[in-house]
Amino acid sequence: MYVLMDIMVSPGGVGTSVSPYVAMCQKIFEEAGLTYTMHGYGTNVEGEWDDVMAAVKRCHEDLHEVGAVRITSHIKLGTRIDRDQTMADKVTSVQEKLI
Repeated sequence: MYVLMDIMVSPGGVGTSVSPYVAMCQKIFEEAGLTYTMHGYGTNVEGEWDDVMAAVKRCHEDLHEVGAVRITSHIKLGTRIDRDQTMADKVTSVQEKLI
């Protein structure tokens, strides 16, 4: 099943800046071959359900491994079965209505 996900990974016990940890997750999404787009408060990720969830699990495992004592991930995800749809399709649909 194809899934569109918005995720914000929040590592705790690592100080004020979390950007090194965010960068680690971006690399994990890349290595997993997923389509992803980082934004100001998270990352949109799309792909097959099992691949996306495996990448989220790896984010948690790898961040713990480098010292994040506690990690909270805020996730929104959506699936649909009536037609194929990507993140880009969703954005394009709205942009077309702005014209």
